[in-house]
Amino acid sequence: MADTLLLHVNSGWTSPYAFSAFVTLREKGLPVELAVLDLAAGDHKRLPYAADSITGRIPALRHGDFWLAESSAIDEYLEEAFPPPRFPRLYPADLRARGRVRMVQAFLRSDLGALRSERSTSTLFEGATAAPFTPAGKADAERLVAVAERFLPPGAASVAPPAADGPPGGPFCIADADLALMLHRLEANGDPSPPRLADNARAVFRRPSIREWLTHTKWTDR
Repeated sequence: MADTLLLHVNSGWTSPYAFSAFVTLREKGLPVELAVLDLAAGDHKRLPYAADSITGRIPALRHGDFWLAESSAIDEYLEEAFPPPRFPRLYPADLRARGRVRMVQAFLRSDLGALRSERSTSTLFEGATAAPFTPAGKADAERLVAVAERFLPPGAASVAPPAADGPPGGPFCIADADLALMLHRLEANGDPSPPRLADNARAVFRRPSIREWLTHTKWTDR
């Protein structure tokens, strides 16, 4: 059990936060067991999960006898517990570049509440139909596009700045998956988004780690 990794996700596979942790594990090439909880049935509120996970939220990671919740904490823990060069790097080595990646993740988790509500991941992964935007949702969609264009300037394939000896546009980082999922809330629902951003989101979603996640959902390529 000491080395066992167990990730708890939600039935329906709709959680963008479980998505981030899952992609991190797969990009690292780590063997992981999966536990699927039915949130509608209150599985996350029952013992022992409610106590062990501390927050009672999805996702939660158990590594041996250690428990950790909150996706950004899980992502960063896995980066440090399974570091490069033995395992792929998902956060830049450079301090400022790493700070930028964390900024992208924090923004996507703390902002755009109306967009996340009106273009829920159920419209991506469960085939739910989205209603027309409210003014607040439309404003959030426009804010996402404006900020994403700064996260991904022309020619950039990643939000991570390119390393001095690395490929142009920056190497893949976990924030690229998080941003692509947010952009797909627009793309999958036919909402306006710049072709350059839509193309980037589609390219990121072709990664094997994300394709594996999508096999658990009703996602259809568009």
